[in-house]
Amino acid sequence: MSVPATPEGAAAPPGQPRKAATAAWIGSALEYYDFFIYGSAAALIFPEVFFDESDPATATLLSLATFGVAYAARPVGALVLGHFGDRLGRKKIMVFTLMLMGLSTFLIGCLPTRDQVGTLAPVLLVLCRVLQGVSAAGEQASANSMTLEHAPPGRRGFFTSFTLSGTQGGQLLATLVFIPVAAMPEEQLLSWGWRVPFWLSVGVAVAGWVIRRRLDETPAFAQQAAEEGVVKLPLVVLLREHWADVLRVIAGALIASVSTIFTVWALAYATSDAVGMSRTAMLWVGALANLVALAAIPLWATLSDRIGRRPVYLIGAVGSAVTMFLYLWAVSTGSYPLTFLLGILCFGVVYSAANGVWPAFYGEMFTTRVRLSGVAIGTQIGFAAAGFAVTFAARIAGPGGDDWSAVALFTAALCVPPVIAALSARETHRVPTEALGVPPARATTEPEKVTA
Repeated sequence: MSVPATPEGAAAPPGQPRKAATAAWIGSALEYYDFFIYGSAAALIFPEVFFDESDPATATLLSLATFGVAYAARPVGALVLGHFGDRLGRKKIMVFTLMLMGLSTFLIGCLPTRDQVGTLAPVLLVLCRVLQGVSAAGEQASANSMTLEHAPPGRRGFFTSFTLSGTQGGQLLATLVFIPVAAMPEEQLLSWGWRVPFWLSVGVAVAGWVIRRRLDETPAFAQQAAEEGVVKLPLVVLLREHWADVLRVIAGALIASVSTIFTVWALAYATSDAVGMSRTAMLWVGALANLVALAAIPLWATLSDRIGRRPVYLIGAVGSAVTMFLYLWAVSTGSYPLTFLLGILCFGVVYSAANGVWPAFYGEMFTTRVRLSGVAIGTQIGFAAAGFAVTFAARIAGPGGDDWSAVALFTAALCVPPVIAALSARETHRVPTEALGVPPARATTEPEKVTA
């Protein structure tokens, strides 16, 4: 069977691209608020609440490992949610993932501590963290697919970037919530204060549901479902026709290691006895870096609409390898001005180049019928490795947890696969939406149809 090509952007009702981008931004911000308050708690609170306080180094290592557990669950979630997203539509998955994240995060705030129920406490923590990972697996891929398929000609980079600027907004919100919490007296912080940010996820879930339930399905998916029918087994088609692109996305997704090292390991290192910087100050580093990223991401994405995805992505990947080294060095000196300046440069400016462009770059590698599966599976396998980068960093940093140069070199090494993936990928910023994922020869000779 074949599907008549949809003229790019013609089927989208007026204002729908902006509405889709707004829903993606707000939904992702709410979703990743939940996800990243866990990261802050894993670095600052959970070693003392859920693990053995008599061995602080091991407690921190185990706590950071639970942060990575969600990333291990992501590939499984991607297989399931990617399948249903390409069969049932983008909107249903966007609503489901948000509700699941809100519920699992609220439950974390209700968990008993290790002093109360012993080893059952960390077990329950891991179970809730797995649910967070499953939710996050479908969130970005569905939001990216929604915005890309609604975007007008020549603006796909800009509109899809709202998903990632939304995640930075959620991370900023999570950091701002934790700043007053971290400043609480130790006894109140460890007894009930840390639970408050998790309980607020109820409001997150309700607000997200109201926003996303009003969003229309994309014209591209609706037309495909009506005229061609959906693919019964998206994974089979994906691996048969797009296996090389899936590998590229997996390699490219390792760039997320920069985010996890910056957000979690560097925070734990800076506030450890080895450096002794204050919790509040380091949370402000993250807050300001994310604030800058909110502006930088759409600017980098707009640039990619003009000069291409690959050059902008490469700036982010190569630049992150260099600036992460500088940032961790600044932290090691204990200098607040240097730490603030290089933290904003590394995470707020340079990393935003790759972070802002990958939603369009990855999504444009696939056809409509397997786009959500391709982006979800590829990114979540790569993100799984990125999530455990924090655990490996804690090991690489040595018994004292202060070998920052080894962690910087490790992070730089994880930036190499994304560079290779980008160099081997097809430039797609000027390819019409209906021709995305189609081999260049077929797109040229058969511009009106996409063969099933």
